[in-house]
Amino acid sequence: MVDIPKEITHTGHHPRMAVVWSVLSAEIERFAAGTGATLRILDVGGGSGGFAVPLAELGHDVTVVEPSANALASLHQRAADAGVTDRVRAVQADADELPDVAEPGTADLVLCHSVLEMVDYPDTALDALANVCAPGGAVSILVANRIAAVFGKALAGHFQTALDLLTHIDGVIDGRDTIKRRFETATLTALVGGSKLVTEQVHGVGVVGDLLPASAAQSESGEALREFELATAARVPFRDMATQIHLLARKPMR
Repeated sequence: MVDIPKEITHTGHHPRMAVVWSVLSAEIERFAAGTGATLRILDVGGGSGGFAVPLAELGHDVTVVEPSANALASLHQRAADAGVTDRVRAVQADADELPDVAEPGTADLVLCHSVLEMVDYPDTALDALANVCAPGGAVSILVANRIAAVFGKALAGHFQTALDLLTHIDGVIDGRDTIKRRFETATLTALVGGSKLVTEQVHGVGVVGDLLPASAAQSESGEALREFELATAARVPFRDMATQIHLLARKPMR
Protein backbone atom coordinates (compact mmCIF):
# COMPACT_ATOMS: atom_id res chain seq x y z
CA MET A 1 0.00 0.00 0.00
CA VAL A 2 1.09 3.55 -0.69
CA ASP A 3 2.03 6.18 1.86
CA ILE A 4 -0.85 8.34 3.04
CA PRO A 5 -0.52 12.12 2.49
CA LYS A 6 0.03 14.19 5.63
CA GLU A 7 -3.20 16.12 4.97
CA ILE A 8 -4.96 12.82 5.64
CA THR A 9 -2.84 11.29 8.39
CA HIS A 10 -3.28 14.38 10.55
CA THR A 11 -7.08 14.34 10.47
CA GLY A 12 -7.46 12.15 13.54
CA HIS A 13 -8.99 9.10 11.93
CA HIS A 14 -9.07 5.79 13.74
CA PRO A 15 -6.03 3.72 12.64
CA ARG A 16 -8.24 1.21 10.84
CA MET A 17 -9.35 3.89 8.37
CA ALA A 18 -5.77 4.08 7.14
CA VAL A 19 -6.67 1.13 4.90
CA VAL A 20 -9.30 3.13 3.02
CA TRP A 21 -7.11 6.20 2.77
CA SER A 22 -4.23 4.15 1.41
CA VAL A 23 -6.42 2.71 -1.36
CA LEU A 24 -7.81 6.14 -2.23
CA SER A 25 -4.34 7.68 -2.24
CA ALA A 26 -3.14 5.03 -4.69
CA GLU A 27 -6.13 5.71 -6.95
CA ILE A 28 -5.42 9.44 -6.89
CA GLU A 29 -1.78 8.79 -7.79
CA ARG A 30 -2.86 6.48 -10.62
CA PHE A 31 -5.23 9.10 -12.00
CA ALA A 32 -2.78 11.97 -11.79
CA ALA A 33 0.13 9.91 -13.18
CA GLY A 34 2.57 12.76 -12.66
CA THR A 35 0.34 15.38 -14.30
CA GLY A 36 -1.19 16.73 -11.11
CA ALA A 37 -4.65 16.47 -12.64
CA THR A 38 -7.62 17.44 -10.47
CA LEU A 39 -10.14 14.68 -9.79
CA ARG A 40 -13.88 15.20 -9.86
CA ILE A 41 -15.00 13.31 -6.74
CA LEU A 42 -18.56 12.48 -5.73
CA ASP A 43 -19.09 11.48 -2.09
CA VAL A 44 -22.51 9.86 -1.69
CA GLY A 45 -23.69 9.95 1.91
CA GLY A 46 -20.58 11.95 2.75
CA GLY A 47 -21.94 13.35 6.00
CA SER A 48 -19.92 16.17 7.56
CA GLY A 49 -16.97 15.74 5.20
CA GLY A 50 -14.67 13.28 6.93
CA PHE A 51 -13.44 12.19 3.52
CA ALA A 52 -14.47 15.15 1.38
CA VAL A 53 -12.52 17.88 3.17
CA PRO A 54 -9.15 16.05 3.29
CA LEU A 55 -9.56 15.18 -0.40
CA ALA A 56 -10.31 18.83 -1.16
CA GLU A 57 -7.19 19.77 0.82
CA LEU A 58 -5.25 17.60 -1.63
CA GLY A 59 -6.53 19.86 -4.42
CA HIS A 60 -9.51 17.92 -5.76
CA ASP A 61 -13.08 19.04 -6.41
CA VAL A 62 -15.58 17.18 -4.22
CA THR A 63 -19.37 17.10 -4.34
CA VAL A 64 -21.06 15.69 -1.23
CA VAL A 65 -24.57 14.25 -1.59
CA GLU A 66 -26.06 13.97 1.89
CA PRO A 67 -29.69 14.03 3.18
CA SER A 68 -28.96 15.49 6.63
CA ALA A 69 -29.08 19.28 6.87
CA ASN A 70 -27.13 19.15 10.15
CA ALA A 71 -24.37 17.10 8.56
CA LEU A 72 -24.15 19.54 5.66
CA ALA A 73 -23.91 22.46 8.07
CA SER A 74 -20.96 20.72 9.74
CA LEU A 75 -19.47 20.07 6.31
CA HIS A 76 -19.63 23.78 5.42
CA GLN A 77 -17.92 24.69 8.70
CA ARG A 78 -15.24 22.03 8.29
CA ALA A 79 -14.54 23.14 4.74
CA ALA A 80 -14.34 26.78 5.84
CA ASP A 81 -11.94 25.94 8.66
CA ALA A 82 -9.74 24.06 6.18
CA GLY A 83 -9.93 26.86 3.61
CA VAL A 84 -11.40 24.67 0.87
CA THR A 85 -14.94 26.01 0.45
CA ASP A 86 -14.21 26.64 -3.23
CA ARG A 87 -13.51 22.93 -3.74
CA VAL A 88 -16.42 21.43 -1.78
CA ARG A 89 -19.98 21.48 -3.09
CA ALA A 90 -22.90 20.22 -0.98
CA VAL A 91 -26.14 18.76 -2.30
CA GLN A 92 -28.94 17.78 0.07
CA ALA A 93 -30.39 14.55 -1.32
CA ASP A 94 -30.74 10.87 -0.58
CA ALA A 95 -28.67 8.26 -2.36
CA ASP A 96 -31.87 7.20 -4.12
CA GLU A 97 -32.04 10.67 -5.69
CA LEU A 98 -28.56 10.47 -7.20
CA PRO A 99 -29.78 10.26 -10.83
CA ASP A 100 -31.59 13.59 -10.27
CA VAL A 101 -28.61 15.50 -8.83
CA ALA A 102 -25.55 14.15 -10.67
CA GLU A 103 -24.88 14.00 -14.40
CA PRO A 104 -23.89 10.64 -15.92
CA GLY A 105 -20.19 10.01 -16.40
CA THR A 106 -19.04 13.11 -14.51
CA ALA A 107 -17.11 11.64 -11.53
CA ASP A 108 -13.57 10.29 -11.72
CA LEU A 109 -13.93 8.82 -8.23
CA VAL A 110 -17.18 7.95 -6.45
CA LEU A 111 -17.30 7.29 -2.71
CA CYS A 112 -20.17 5.29 -1.24
CA HIS A 113 -19.26 4.60 2.37
CA SER A 114 -21.72 3.12 4.89
CA VAL A 115 -24.66 3.74 2.55
CA LEU A 116 -25.59 0.41 0.93
CA GLU A 117 -26.54 -0.94 4.37
CA MET A 118 -29.26 1.70 4.63
CA VAL A 119 -30.91 1.97 1.21
CA ASP A 120 -33.96 -0.04 0.19
CA TYR A 121 -32.46 -1.33 -3.05
CA PRO A 122 -28.66 -1.60 -3.06
CA ASP A 123 -28.63 -2.93 -6.62
CA THR A 124 -30.42 0.19 -7.85
CA ALA A 125 -28.04 2.38 -5.84
CA LEU A 126 -25.04 0.65 -7.39
CA ASP A 127 -26.48 1.13 -10.87
CA ALA A 128 -26.72 4.86 -10.11
CA LEU A 129 -23.13 4.94 -8.85
CA ALA A 130 -21.92 3.20 -11.98
CA ASN A 131 -23.89 5.61 -14.14
CA VAL A 132 -22.41 8.75 -12.60
CA CYS A 133 -18.86 7.34 -12.69
CA ALA A 134 -16.79 8.30 -15.74
CA PRO A 135 -15.47 5.47 -17.95
CA GLY A 136 -12.19 4.31 -16.42
CA GLY A 137 -13.12 5.88 -13.10
CA ALA A 138 -13.36 4.13 -9.74
CA VAL A 139 -16.05 3.51 -7.13
CA SER A 140 -15.04 3.13 -3.47
CA ILE A 141 -17.55 1.12 -1.43
CA LEU A 142 -17.49 0.57 2.34
CA VAL A 143 -20.06 -1.72 3.97
CA ALA A 144 -20.73 -3.54 7.24
CA ASN A 145 -19.45 -7.12 7.33
CA ARG A 146 -21.83 -9.87 8.45
CA ILE A 147 -19.03 -12.23 9.52
CA ALA A 148 -17.54 -9.66 11.87
CA ALA A 149 -20.93 -9.00 13.46
CA VAL A 150 -21.48 -12.72 14.05
CA PHE A 151 -17.97 -13.15 15.45
CA GLY A 152 -18.26 -10.12 17.71
CA LYS A 153 -21.53 -11.26 19.27
CA ALA A 154 -20.15 -14.78 19.79
CA LEU A 155 -17.02 -13.43 21.50
CA ALA A 156 -19.24 -11.40 23.81
CA GLY A 157 -21.12 -14.57 24.75
CA HIS A 158 -24.33 -13.59 22.93
CA PHE A 159 -24.61 -16.86 21.03
CA GLN A 160 -28.30 -16.68 20.15
CA THR A 161 -27.83 -13.20 18.71
CA ALA A 162 -24.82 -14.47 16.77
CA LEU A 163 -26.96 -17.29 15.38
CA ASP A 164 -29.69 -14.84 14.43
CA LEU A 165 -27.19 -12.72 12.50
CA LEU A 166 -25.77 -15.82 10.86
CA THR A 167 -29.09 -17.20 9.67
CA HIS A 168 -30.97 -14.02 8.74
CA ILE A 169 -30.88 -13.50 4.98
CA ASP A 170 -29.61 -9.92 5.38
CA GLY A 171 -27.48 -10.56 8.47
CA VAL A 172 -29.48 -8.35 10.81
CA ILE A 173 -31.33 -8.75 14.09
CA ASP A 174 -35.05 -8.29 13.52
CA GLY A 175 -36.41 -5.25 15.32
CA ARG A 176 -33.09 -4.33 16.92
CA ASP A 177 -30.83 -3.24 14.07
CA THR A 178 -30.44 0.29 12.78
CA ILE A 179 -29.25 -0.94 9.39
CA LYS A 180 -31.10 -2.99 6.78
CA ARG A 181 -28.37 -5.45 5.83
CA ARG A 182 -24.79 -6.60 6.21
CA PHE A 183 -22.60 -8.02 3.48
CA GLU A 184 -19.96 -10.66 2.93
CA THR A 185 -17.19 -10.39 0.35
CA ALA A 186 -18.88 -12.79 -2.08
CA THR A 187 -22.30 -11.12 -1.89
CA LEU A 188 -20.80 -7.65 -2.30
CA THR A 189 -18.64 -8.53 -5.30
CA ALA A 190 -21.62 -10.23 -6.96
CA LEU A 191 -23.75 -7.14 -6.41
CA VAL A 192 -21.03 -4.89 -7.82
CA GLY A 193 -20.63 -7.12 -10.85
CA GLY A 194 -24.35 -6.89 -11.51
CA SER A 195 -23.88 -3.15 -12.06
CA LYS A 196 -21.18 -3.86 -14.66
CA LEU A 197 -18.41 -2.56 -12.42
CA VAL A 198 -15.20 -4.60 -12.17
CA THR A 199 -13.91 -5.35 -8.68
CA GLU A 200 -10.19 -4.59 -8.46
CA GLN A 201 -9.44 -4.62 -4.72
CA VAL A 202 -11.11 -5.90 -1.57
CA HIS A 203 -9.80 -5.04 1.90
CA GLY A 204 -10.97 -5.56 5.44
CA VAL A 205 -11.34 -2.43 7.55
CA GLY A 206 -11.07 -2.91 11.30
CA VAL A 207 -9.61 -6.40 11.51
CA VAL A 208 -9.03 -6.04 15.26
CA GLY A 209 -9.39 -2.31 15.90
CA ASP A 210 -13.03 -2.48 16.93
CA LEU A 211 -12.39 -5.38 19.29
CA LEU A 212 -9.97 -3.29 21.36
CA PRO A 213 -10.67 -0.63 24.01
CA ALA A 214 -10.89 2.85 22.51
CA SER A 215 -7.83 3.88 24.50
CA ALA A 216 -5.67 1.41 22.59
CA ALA A 217 -6.02 3.34 19.33
CA GLN A 218 -4.98 6.58 21.03
CA SER A 219 -2.08 5.18 23.05
CA GLU A 220 1.50 4.56 22.03
CA SER A 221 0.31 1.33 20.42
CA GLY A 222 -1.90 3.28 18.01
CA GLU A 223 0.76 3.39 15.30
CA ALA A 224 1.44 -0.32 15.70
CA LEU A 225 -2.30 -0.96 15.38
CA ARG A 226 -2.36 1.08 12.17
CA GLU A 227 0.50 -0.95 10.73
CA PHE A 228 -1.20 -4.20 11.72
CA GLU A 229 -4.44 -3.14 10.04
CA LEU A 230 -2.58 -2.23 6.85
CA ALA A 231 -0.65 -5.52 6.86
CA THR A 232 -3.70 -7.75 7.34
CA ALA A 233 -6.33 -5.83 5.35
CA ALA A 234 -5.92 -7.84 2.14
CA ARG A 235 -4.96 -11.19 3.65
CA VAL A 236 -7.50 -13.98 3.98
CA PRO A 237 -8.87 -14.90 6.51
CA PHE A 238 -8.15 -11.59 8.30
CA ARG A 239 -9.78 -9.55 5.53
CA ASP A 240 -13.05 -11.41 5.79
CA MET A 241 -13.26 -11.03 9.58
CA ALA A 242 -12.98 -7.23 9.62
CA THR A 243 -15.77 -4.96 10.84
CA GLN A 244 -16.22 -3.49 7.37
CA ILE A 245 -15.43 -4.50 3.81
CA HIS A 246 -13.84 -1.96 1.50
CA LEU A 247 -14.09 -2.61 -2.23
CA LEU A 248 -12.63 -0.59 -5.09
CA ALA A 249 -14.33 -1.18 -8.43
CA ARG A 250 -13.58 0.18 -11.90
CA LYS A 251 -16.00 1.28 -14.59
CA PRO A 252 -14.79 -0.20 -17.89
CA MET A 253 -13.81 2.14 -20.70
CA ARG A 254 -16.33 2.36 -23.50
